[in-house]
Amino acid sequence: MKADDALSAIETSGIVAGMRGAFPPDVALHVSEVLLNEGIHVFEMMMNSEAPIAAMRAVKEEFGEAVCVGMGTVLDLDSAQAVLDAGADFVVSPAFQPEIVSAVMDRGILMGPGVATPSEAVAAWDMGAQLLKLFPIGALGINYFTAMFGPLRHMRFMCNGAMDAQNAREFIQAGAVACGMGGWLVGDGTWSKSRLRSRARILVNAVRSAGGG
Repeated sequence: MKADDALSAIETSGIVAGMRGAFPPDVALHVSEVLLNEGIHVFEMMMNSEAPIAAMRAVKEEFGEAVCVGMGTVLDLDSAQAVLDAGADFVVSPAFQPEIVSAVMDRGILMGPGVATPSEAVAAWDMGAQLLKLFPIGALGINYFTAMFGPLRHMRFMCNGAMDAQNAREFIQAGAVACGMGGWLVGDGTWSKSRLRSRARILVNAVRSAGGG
């Protein structure tokens, strides 16, 4: 998937469902199917999880063009090359590492570097990053985001870190193009279909009511 297509998928969804921990292929497929049926179609596996590359491949193979599947917590060049070779639709990181940004963009793939300050945001944007992962903004709060976003409204931010339906709604209303959601949405890999479905519906309704997606 080209960078522009992945960016469009993220903006259309407004939600990126992240799976960290015990989400091997069978669990990732189960979670992705439930969320996809509730209108969430962008999924982020995490490198510090169980069999993340295999899980990413399994979801892409099972659901094809109906989903956009990327990899997060990519913290070194070897990992970046491995996930790119495996077909990641996008790559995100909690940190801004210019060498990884360049390596991913050179392959024509969407890169979302992690930023937490205006200086990092400007530096990453000037490199050509089309999407900035503002992390850990949930812990910093909506006031921090609105203050930072004020002079940087030409940039696209995906808000991540300590997110739930309530603050996701606030960040979307304040100008974020998407929110990355992990444990609040998908749990620890043991949640039932009914619990996953309930959380997905709450989140989708919150984001849509805020004008996202």
